[in-house]
Amino acid sequence: MTKIHYVIVKHDGGWTYKLGDVFAETFATHAEAIAAAQRVAARQQRAGEAADIRWEDIGGTWHDERVDGSDRPIVDVIDRQA
Repeated sequence: MTKIHYVIVKHDGGWTYKLGDVFAETFATHAEAIAAAQRVAARQQRAGEAADIRWEDIGGTWHDERVDGSDRPIVDVIDRQA
């Protein structure tokens, strides 16, 4: 099963969450960033419908696959500032 970790970090004079090296928008407060990350994490865990997707990997190769809407990742929010 896939695991996703949103990490709370200082960013651009405020706070945000990131996934890997990708940052979300900047929030004025630490609490706002945590709340936003928790909302995103909750949405990631909701089941959806099966769908055909196309995505590009880091090497520039495109992939087509069918995803099962009930195959949801394990998601957490990591706050190293706490």
